[in-house]
Amino acid sequence: MTAVGLVDTHCHLTDPRFAEDRDAVIARALAAGLTHIVAVGGGGPIEASEQALALAREHPFLRSTAGMHPHDAKDFDADAQARVEALLGQRECVAVGETGLDYYYNHSPAAVQREALARHIALAKRTGKPIVLHCRDAEADLKEVLSGESPGGIRGVVHCFTGSYEDARWYLDFGLVVSFSGILTFPKSDAMRETAARLPLDRLMVETDSPYLAPPPHRGKRNEPAYVARVAERLAELHSTPIDRLLELTGRTAAELFDLD
Repeated sequence: MTAVGLVDTHCHLTDPRFAEDRDAVIARALAAGLTHIVAVGGGGPIEASEQALALAREHPFLRSTAGMHPHDAKDFDADAQARVEALLGQRECVAVGETGLDYYYNHSPAAVQREALARHIALAKRTGKPIVLHCRDAEADLKEVLSGESPGGIRGVVHCFTGSYEDARWYLDFGLVVSFSGILTFPKSDAMRETAARLPLDRLMVETDSPYLAPPPHRGKRNEPAYVARVAERLAELHSTPIDRLLELTGRTAAELFDLD
């Protein structure tokens, strides 16, 4: 059994920006000490989720998810939902999503996003798999939909967390965990760092959300899973915790949530 340590719990390896050197990107991640990668399928068309599963089957340390991003909620029709559900029946596909709400871009109408989110929550409850949640400028509505569709709480993660300490506490109390991305390392993210320092390490995870949000010194360039090490280092610094202890705690949380081994 492979020990779980440094995990990129959220990246978009099926993104076209990885098309030319995906194998090299994965090799660099392993060389950087990653034990697992979660390739999120909920970005772009439904084919991205199917491609993520194919990657997970090719690489035993890789897992996939299946769903549709709130940007694409308008395309989450009956056929797309059936394809997502079929993917969720596969061992390597470990979570629903990413799904959620994004009121910053509103590429899909807010009401359509909320309805698609509710259907993803139903899939998570039906399959018993955790849910990967995206939230931008929509904290109140996300909490409302979660409370309405799963009043007893739900397993999952609010990825790339950018909310307040009060938001984070609400999610943790609801049964979710919180994941931090490279934004934690950005110069203007003092408020986020203050929040991260106050949260319990055994309920946190780290991610890249690559190809987006590269941490320094790669800022402005394509992000990749290897760079999750910088996020982990920053989180350890904020908690005055040895990096090995940080990896033990965040790795254990990732392993339990995503059924890693």
